[in-house]
Amino acid sequence: MRLIVTGKKVSHVLSDEEQLIAITKRVKRAQGQLGAVARMLEEGRNCDEIVIQMSAVSKAVNTAAFTLISASLKECLVEGKNNQEQVTAQLQKLFLSLA
Repeated sequence: MRLIVTGKKVSHVLSDEEQLIAITKRVKRAQGQLGAVARMLEEGRNCDEIVIQMSAVSKAVNTAAFTLISASLKECLVEGKNNQEQVTAQLQKLFLSLA
């Protein structure tokens, strides 16, 4: 995990390329689903169909976010960084923002 310090905030990028690829695929899938929702709205499609598609978008985004946080936390704990507590607190805050 590469850490990036900007002011008082610490951010990081996952070093696990497979996780990054999987998360990116989920986000792109959600992006495509969201485009489909916009088209459905423009076409005046059935409300039920639109809500089902919106639910799929929401689930895809949430899964990507939870996967990112989980992988980040795992890297932080496994690598035993000096600022582990700060990064863990930041990840916990992100996790709770999804609740």
